[in-house]
Amino acid sequence: MSKSPWDLSEKEISELLAQAREQPHQYSYPEELLGETAKPAAVLIPFLRDDSEWHILFTRRTDTLPEHSGQVAFPGGRADPGDNSPEATALREAYEEIALRAEDVKILGKLKKIPTITNYWVTPVIGKIPWPYSFTLAQEEVSRVFTIPLSWLANATHFEIRQREISDYFAPLAVIYFNTYDGEVLWGVSAQITLNLIQALRLY
Repeated sequence: MSKSPWDLSEKEISELLAQAREQPHQYSYPEELLGETAKPAAVLIPFLRDDSEWHILFTRRTDTLPEHSGQVAFPGGRADPGDNSPEATALREAYEEIALRAEDVKILGKLKKIPTITNYWVTPVIGKIPWPYSFTLAQEEVSRVFTIPLSWLANATHFEIRQREISDYFAPLAVIYFNTYDGEVLWGVSAQITLNLIQALRLY
């Protein structure tokens, strides 16, 4: 099995994701903070090849959104009643946010769902997209799209764990922060999903 981020094949990525889903859940987030009606959601983690290397596509949310405003994120959101799977939710949201067409995405697998402080259970879906690609951003939700090389994300010197106070009733929460890349800081739930992906691919 290849261990270099740039050498991983689509087949290897799919196999590693499937193996990771068989492992027990591991959360750093106190699940008791979730309400009884935590909402299902999904995000798409777009993989692409640029300069013979894997990159991951991210978005930056606009500053006016009620939740996670201004943060680096993946395309995605809350499941609609008509969505029959996390993949359907992720693909629909990606089209609505950045006009990424579902037929242009090759699904490679998904990670286990994780809880968020805003009371969602989020399923990350991984898909390969063509590159370059012409995006149209939903201006009320997304202010930009950009990519980060998988090899950079997998470098353990590029991220750290910080303790963040969330409540007087709970211990500080361990939060992942990546170093600044292209003027953006990946942190919080999107950083945790990214780290879970890196670990699933056995790159860290």
